[in-house]
Amino acid sequence: MKIAVISDTHMGDLPGWLDRVYEQWLGPADVLIHCGDITSFQTWSYFMRHDRFICVRGNCDWDPNLVGQLEPMVTASVGPLTVGVAHGWGARSLVPVTVVQAFGPGCDLICYGHTHCRDWSLVEGVRVVNPGSLGEVGSMAEITVSDQGDMDCRFIDVF
Repeated sequence: MKIAVISDTHMGDLPGWLDRVYEQWLGPADVLIHCGDITSFQTWSYFMRHDRFICVRGNCDWDPNLVGQLEPMVTASVGPLTVGVAHGWGARSLVPVTVVQAFGPGCDLICYGHTHCRDWSLVEGVRVVNPGSLGEVGSMAEITVSDQGDMDCRFIDVF
């Protein structure tokens, strides 16, 4: 199973490169996760065409159409995993710990954004990933999950 993780797209108008990125990495993934700061209803609608799109609200998601659609935190079953998704908040250096503590025990993977910095680490025994910022630096993460729940992450520079 492949999970594409993106965050911090910060897009109003859709950039020309987005179709290529969607066709190459996002569309073929079994699950597409967006960790917040999608910022526009247009961008959210674009990603909604994915069969399994999970998205949370970030601190820059003020569009009234998004506020009603997006929760700040979501827990989902993804294959053999329990996955938590949140944008993150507070001091950037503490975001991974804050998010892990907010979800509490029970998650195999927590996806977060906000810091715009790539992260693939263990925090309090929980695997966390931050894909970086798709919109600002062209960064995303692709997680491969085995049937047993083993995970491997690679970061991709899309431009």
